[in-house]
Amino acid sequence: MRVFNLPDLGEGLQEAEIVEWHVKAGETVESDKPMVSVETDKAIVEVPAPYSGKVEKLFGNPGDKVHVGAPLIGFEGAAADTGTVVGNLEARAEAKVAARSDAGTQVRAAPRAEVKATPAVRALARSLNVDLATVEPTGPGGTATTEDVKRAARGSLPAPASAQKGMRAAMARNMALAHQEVAAVTVMDDADVEQWATGTSALARLARAIVVACRAEPGLNAWYDAKADARTVREEVDLGIAVDLPDGLLVPVLRNAHRVAPERLAAELEQLVAKARERSLSPETLRGATITLSNFGAIGGRYASPIVMPPQVAILGAGRITRSPVVTAEGELAAHRVLPLSLTFDHRAATGGEAARLLMAIKRDLES
Repeated sequence: MRVFNLPDLGEGLQEAEIVEWHVKAGETVESDKPMVSVETDKAIVEVPAPYSGKVEKLFGNPGDKVHVGAPLIGFEGAAADTGTVVGNLEARAEAKVAARSDAGTQVRAAPRAEVKATPAVRALARSLNVDLATVEPTGPGGTATTEDVKRAARGSLPAPASAQKGMRAAMARNMALAHQEVAAVTVMDDADVEQWATGTSALARLARAIVVACRAEPGLNAWYDAKADARTVREEVDLGIAVDLPDGLLVPVLRNAHRVAPERLAAELEQLVAKARERSLSPETLRGATITLSNFGAIGGRYASPIVMPPQVAILGAGRITRSPVVTAEGELAAHRVLPLSLTFDHRAATGGEAARLLMAIKRDLES
């Protein structure tokens, strides 16, 4: 029997719960067709067939938890698990070519013939200037994970022990690493939004303002490579949206937010948030933000110092809209709706002037 093990699902995830089998014993499945849906602490993921064959055995039932590297499904025949990485079935040849090009360039470790990693892990390695050939992979079948890349970038760190489970444990690790690395500074201001029409989506207006501001002051829509001390300004605005859930925090990404028509922003964001609450996001939707928005004011609070998640450079926090006294252009005192803004940035990658200009550009668009 050819046994296929649960592959690396990315982001350092160690286990998944079986939601639904799409095949059963005795059936024939084609390569790349969905075999099973599993739920991680991030999303529900479909695991595709690594090759065509006849199913002999299913290792687990819906509701069972399976650890990465544990048997998932058995096919008729006699061959070892291929060590397939979810989302990277079509990239095996690319992985081999990339690994060969990596070999011989590293100094601290002996070159490897092949380094297996998902496209997201490879992108993270590039952004942190980490040579995959120097990474010690801990995933099944010699697969490099995001945690492996982060350890290589920062030096070896002990794996944190935590009593928390699932999403909260992942959140705790990420926040601790970010707090340890980022030189965080927060600048604050208020936007007068009295002119907003009734029913205006604050989330959509904030998203639009960030997109507009990133064009006016692009330096904070960027990734920072701590190892090389280099900032890469991103042309695309891939906007992370912090979503509060009972189990913790998810930050799905609105890809190419700068290409979404303003009248479509509210609908796109509502759909993204709904998928986050349903836990139906794909792993790729949870990676690669270039700047993040936390609209915590929808719950409560005025100002904050939100945490920047590397390799990002900035995050905007939006507080609760309240009626506050303002002086109008005519010099009169009036009670207007005011939106508090808190912009936290990584001072290693950006100056206070750049951050202040971005915040002012956001404020101008919100007030326009």
